[in-house]
Amino acid sequence: MAEKAPIRLSKAARELNVGISTLVDFLAEKGIEVDARPNTKIDSEAYQLLQNEYAPDMAKKQKSEELSQNKVVRETISLENQTVEKQSKKADQDEILIKNVGAFEEQPKAKSVDPEPKKILEEKETAKEPAKSADGGPTVVGKIDLSTIKSNRPKKKDEPKKEAEIKSEETPKIPAEKPDEKTEKTEKTAKDEAPVKTEFLKTKADKLDGPKLVGKIELPASSRPDKKPAGSSDSEKGRRKRKRITQVVPGKDGNRFGDRQGRGKRGPKAVPKAELTEEEIQNQVRETLAALKNKGKSTRSKYRRERRDAVSEKIQKEIEQQEDEKKILKLTEFVTVSELATMMGISATEVISMCMTLGMMVSINQRLDQETLTLLAEEFGFEVEFVGADIEESIQEEEEDEENLSERPPIVTVMGHVDHGKTSLLDYIRTENVIAGEAGGITQHIGAYNVELEDGKTITFLDTPGHEAFTAMRARGAQVTDIAIIVIAADDAVMPQTVEAINHAQAAGVPMVFAFNKIDRDGANADRIREQLANMNILVEDWGGKFQCQEVSAKSGLNIDELLEKVLLEAELLELKANADRMARGTVIEASLDKGRGYTSTLLVQTGTLKVGDMLLAGSNYGRVKAMFNERGTAVEVAGPSHPVSILGFNGAPSAGDTFVVMEDEREVKNLAFKRQQLQREQSVRTQRRRTLEDIGEIIQLGDYHEINVIVKGDVDGSVEALADSMLKLSTENIAINVIHKSVGQISESDVLLATASEAIIVGFQVRPSAQARKRAETEGIEIRLYSIIYDAINDMKSAMEGMLKPKIEEKVVCNIEVRETFKISKVGTIAGCYVLDGTVSRNTKVRVIRDGVVIHTGTLGSLKRFKDDVKEVKSGFECGLNIDNFNDIREGDIIEGYEEVEVAQKLS
Repeated sequence: MAEKAPIRLSKAARELNVGISTLVDFLAEKGIEVDARPNTKIDSEAYQLLQNEYAPDMAKKQKSEELSQNKVVRETISLENQTVEKQSKKADQDEILIKNVGAFEEQPKAKSVDPEPKKILEEKETAKEPAKSADGGPTVVGKIDLSTIKSNRPKKKDEPKKEAEIKSEETPKIPAEKPDEKTEKTEKTAKDEAPVKTEFLKTKADKLDGPKLVGKIELPASSRPDKKPAGSSDSEKGRRKRKRITQVVPGKDGNRFGDRQGRGKRGPKAVPKAELTEEEIQNQVRETLAALKNKGKSTRSKYRRERRDAVSEKIQKEIEQQEDEKKILKLTEFVTVSELATMMGISATEVISMCMTLGMMVSINQRLDQETLTLLAEEFGFEVEFVGADIEESIQEEEEDEENLSERPPIVTVMGHVDHGKTSLLDYIRTENVIAGEAGGITQHIGAYNVELEDGKTITFLDTPGHEAFTAMRARGAQVTDIAIIVIAADDAVMPQTVEAINHAQAAGVPMVFAFNKIDRDGANADRIREQLANMNILVEDWGGKFQCQEVSAKSGLNIDELLEKVLLEAELLELKANADRMARGTVIEASLDKGRGYTSTLLVQTGTLKVGDMLLAGSNYGRVKAMFNERGTAVEVAGPSHPVSILGFNGAPSAGDTFVVMEDEREVKNLAFKRQQLQREQSVRTQRRRTLEDIGEIIQLGDYHEINVIVKGDVDGSVEALADSMLKLSTENIAINVIHKSVGQISESDVLLATASEAIIVGFQVRPSAQARKRAETEGIEIRLYSIIYDAINDMKSAMEGMLKPKIEEKVVCNIEVRETFKISKVGTIAGCYVLDGTVSRNTKVRVIRDGVVIHTGTLGSLKRFKDDVKEVKSGFECGLNIDNFNDIREGDIIEGYEEVEVAQKLS
């Protein structure tokens, strides 16, 4: 016999008339674990147990269902009987028949009554449920021929009533399950019964006479016209007869319409009222409000109401205008990534990620051009309005005439990872030791050099730092260069800064020449470097690609000439030309502050010729060229295209990467500089973000939150930017670093005063504080940290941030103890005789009781003894006695693990 299929728990609960939780508890008592869910399935054995247990409840439910079914049948029959009685009562409303209780004698005159109601009643009694009409209305039981009833009213009027009463008395006695037998039994009983006389008492009901007329009251004659006599017509007086409007309602017949009294009449269909449109509804509301406003008590109140409405309307317009202006960013050409993120209310990381998605490598302090700003703002759902566009338009760009163009030297940028030999390569080319002048043996400034080769050709080299903090410098070098030399150590690999330099060059569309340095060292493998480049989709010419490469040694000068020849070959293919007979234009490479000479700026002329005495404009700074020096410190009078020079004369330190132009009119230069300064101040005000309640709530939610305010001073603008950028990147969720000020030059007294007001730390890079600033700092208690190597400053800041973090609590297991015997002592508890397996247990050691690999209890020791003496500690290999506070369930074979909590300093991720 096949096993029965499982049944759901909800179905079993309905059948047994028991709750699901009750079934689950009963099965759990029987050892059957079942989930308390309606869709859980149980097998046939479990279901049989439930049936055996809850059979009485199941029987009660079945009995209640049977009673409810019988009730429905009785109500149906009673309703049908009432319908028949009503029809019989309508046949005669003047006389009332009262049936005498006794035997029933069937009258032969009942044959004239239409047998249709009786037949229908018998059919309805056999059904379990009453039949419903198609349209959901009352059930049609049958029809009665009223003409036969009217012909012999005293004899016919009681027939339907008697038949209905007989049925209503006999119906409950007939079982509902066997409709055929019931019908046969009813017919047989009616035939077999002997005719019995039925007595009727005829009663008469006196009709009311109505009100009695006592007398008449004569009223005075009124001026109203007399009513029209019944026989007169409207046509006699020349008026049209008024048409009476009747309310159309459904009549007795489904296809007819009736008047108010329900009499069946033909009539038109009721036309549904058309729905109002939204515009019509608004018009009605407007008219209603206008009517309410015009109901003022006086002209004065109306005037006050109009003024209030005007003010509220003005405020609403201002609010809407402010909401619209929130999506409009008013920017200048001085906006950095950090400032743009602040104005949009998002993090700088999101802006940098979007730039990388668009194929641009930017840093947090890098300035963005107009096209990039517009593109980024659109990506985040903002509009951009440039407030300084008219200033840029005022600087007209001169059109170049091809006849005036002449060949210019190529600008070559040397890039690569730190300590791969970039500066050593330039040292050999220039036959000068530059590394000796750099702190720590690494390049921390961008250097520009003009080198003349033996054949008379000239090349301008830009040396960029390889440290990760100088990302902006490498990007700046790639933007102003013509050719990029990527230096890779042959005994090392393609490092992260190497990949970054390649990405910068590719983004700028600059041709690259690869130099595999340190080829003469042991372990050098240039093929491994080629393979790693091939994995980056960069194939060199040796492997059938388009990128030139050369194995060199910067120390011995091996193959340096071949490398320069390949660089000159790339320059010839580019056909580099510029117009020297025009006013100079170029890029600011670096800017610094010399105590004796003032602001010194390194410029790279890209087109035109720069002369001593020219009026310069770079960003918001301006000045006249007072002196000009080459990279060796020799004074020069002119600088042509592709020549780097250092000049004196700017009124401030221009930002690295700014474009400088030479203009003739000094007044125009000053006006433009002042306008840019004003825009820069406005921009700084816009980007200042005040702390809101939401920010304070987030700080409270974080709990352990700190802020470090930093003032950065450096010798050159590029290093200041790199240091500030690196410190901002150290910010975490719990510790935020805010660079409140950064500039070029020595640490002054004003810097100390700013640090005092903002509780900031002053970080100096390659600069020293003045005497007044040092005294003020000692008086105010301001800390000044001085560095010569950038990664020392970054590491110290990281250590300071880690010191602000709360230490983590870690557990350290110090011993394991085995319980070998237990003793129960009254008023003391359970004493465990133990053996120390490893480590040392002390009186203050926290312990865990472990039984079969499961932790049973965690607590502290109540006492620790050896023999009868209390001891402070027990070492490994010794026995001891102990008890645990508030825990006596210690058994033989338990392992007691001793541990201590140790604070561990957190590290920045």
